[in-house]
Amino acid sequence: MKTAVITLAHGRHAHLAGQQQALRASTLRPGDYVVVAMDDPAIAAPHPDVSGTVLRVDSAGGNLPLARARNLGAETALDRGAELLVFLDVDCLPAPDLLSGYEQAARDPAGTGRLLCGPVTYLDPPGTGGYDLSGLARLDNPHPARPAPEPGEVVPDENPDLFWSLSFAVTAETWQRIGGFCEDYTGYGGEDTDFARLARRSGVGLAWVGAARAYHQWHPTEDPPVQHVADIVRNANLFYERWGAWPMGGWLTAFRERGLIRGGTGAERCELADGITGPREPSAAVP
Repeated sequence: MKTAVITLAHGRHAHLAGQQQALRASTLRPGDYVVVAMDDPAIAAPHPDVSGTVLRVDSAGGNLPLARARNLGAETALDRGAELLVFLDVDCLPAPDLLSGYEQAARDPAGTGRLLCGPVTYLDPPGTGGYDLSGLARLDNPHPARPAPEPGEVVPDENPDLFWSLSFAVTAETWQRIGGFCEDYTGYGGEDTDFARLARRSGVGLAWVGAARAYHQWHPTEDPPVQHVADIVRNANLFYERWGAWPMGGWLTAFRERGLIRGGTGAERCELADGITGPREPSAAVP
């Protein structure tokens, strides 16, 4: 089975280099490595020990095209012969057994034809020498909001709202069945939950893969992500128009409590509060 790793990148060059270092230490090397550079001409070709390519994608209207970039990465990997697509956030370090874990789960009856998701541990800031890749297992502490089976376990799940795009895998056949991400989403938030809804509509559930562990490299962030409030409002409205439900409920509630937005609950449209501006709304057509 030829496995391709697909990573989107905009900045975070040190994290990208760390990911490539971890892939070089993998018990199973990727058959291909596709880096999709969004508005970042400084991203260079992958390390020679990780066979792959860099694609260039420009944003539209100043919003990073995450959905379009993932689709392009998948299409390119499939054209290059990939049978299993593994999507890893640029900040994620794969455990040595992540790729082999996803490959085995794709063949396991519990994971066949499903979106395969692995547990992710959020790391503390590294020391001056960076992360010790040989010691990542000692830091294993998966995020409590998602299932985290033991290595060797593959656990089916039918809740699309638990899907996340930090680390997941899908066979070529299942990807084509789903049809990819909705490219009406731009900027941060919502496109991954929409993808899981498209999967469910296509009869594709989730499966949690205990062996496919990843470790999210630390970087400064805000909770809720107020720096992305305009993107989240725009994409939340799009999601509601497509599916009749509100995504990212915790963030929308936190934004309302801070006076940053109005609505986004019941049938009330989500709007930025006075004095906060955002880009034009995208089309809401469901493919």
